[in-house]
Amino acid sequence: MPRVLIIEDDAENRRVLADLFTREDWKVLEANDGDAGLELALRDRPELILCDLLMPKSNGFQVCRTIREQLQPTKIIVVSGRDYGVDRTSALQAGADEYLLKPITWELLSSAIDRLMPEIPRRPKPKSAAESESIPARIGLWGVRGSIPVPGKSTVRYGGNTSCVEVRADDEIIILDAGTGIRLLGLALDKEFGAQSMKLTLLITHTHWDHIQGLPFFSPAYNRKNLIRVLGYEGARAGLGKILAGQMETPFFPVSLRELPSHLAIEELKEMEFEIGKVKVRSKFANHPGICAGYRLFTSSGSVAYFPDSEPYELLKMQFASRDGISEEEARDFARTERTKMVQFLQGCDVVILDTQYTDEEYAQHIGWGHSSLSSVVSLALDAEVRQLLLFHHDPNHDDEMIDKMVEHARALVKKSGKTLEVDGAREGAEILLGAKTPAA
Repeated sequence: MPRVLIIEDDAENRRVLADLFTREDWKVLEANDGDAGLELALRDRPELILCDLLMPKSNGFQVCRTIREQLQPTKIIVVSGRDYGVDRTSALQAGADEYLLKPITWELLSSAIDRLMPEIPRRPKPKSAAESESIPARIGLWGVRGSIPVPGKSTVRYGGNTSCVEVRADDEIIILDAGTGIRLLGLALDKEFGAQSMKLTLLITHTHWDHIQGLPFFSPAYNRKNLIRVLGYEGARAGLGKILAGQMETPFFPVSLRELPSHLAIEELKEMEFEIGKVKVRSKFANHPGICAGYRLFTSSGSVAYFPDSEPYELLKMQFASRDGISEEEARDFARTERTKMVQFLQGCDVVILDTQYTDEEYAQHIGWGHSSLSSVVSLALDAEVRQLLLFHHDPNHDDEMIDKMVEHARALVKKSGKTLEVDGAREGAEILLGAKTPAA
């Protein structure tokens, strides 16, 4: 049975918190001031400590510092009614792992505990008959354009917002990239959840503008009830947090990342396999300038892969072989090996969302820019035996008519191959059910 120590001078608040943990099968220890809390913490060494800031004897900042110095493994969640940025920063600097605002709900607490202490087992939650039924995962397309938003009459059908895809599966809401499409997603989530809190996970492939510029306009980030995890890999020149905060600094935006009221936690990924709740995630670095990853999500309803920016090696390596000091044979072998790795990564995937920025003719003029051509993407999907291919990251110069032609050509290539593959152009506002054959409007 996990143990939690609640250090809180207000008896009623302490009782409420204790009841929440007792119902979830935690052993609860209580202290009504900072000194008593420190004594209990050092004696009983609980796995988790909840601590108020303003208390008699030792305040919450002092408690955090002392516990962090002497009980390294213990997780500390500061629970306060004060919503000042300086308090939040000071508490985290003192050693707190999380800062939550009163009044506290179990949903907020459990989300923080899941993130900080994934090894702690959770008591199974009884489900209604309706909830017990298998709910298929669904994919929502909120931004499908590459490079820069292109609103206008010529892009109405496929959409002009930049990269943002929503995956709902196994009680998780996972957002892939934060291009300008995330603004529309945020508005839809606000309408759906109303006054309820949200637990969201945002996976960032890389920090080029068309994949992060929508974040400052993501309305759930402005609600203190919401818990938002932002996951991604460290950039080539700076950490993920520094880059995301940089675009919201004073010269560029009136609200800093640190001032966002939601419980927003930025975590740099170190592994290539991890879990978001029950969803298993595998990642693979893509051939694109800087640090860029693609993800494959394994859900109970099937799997979806997302590579919005990725260039094949075949023509790239051959064109620059002499510059790179390698023979054409060595270049060909390297490209073949990398392609095999990509095929293996995507093998048998239900839905793949792939960078198809260029036609074959356009790609010949853009080799080395970090994007794919139509025929290379179709060939990859066929070899990987995926079920459905979504052409994604539409070039800003491609209007609806051009994308229609690319979809038509892709389908012709599939027919010519004699294999089976469903091909569609990614369309803003479309929804795909894993296991279904066609995207719904």
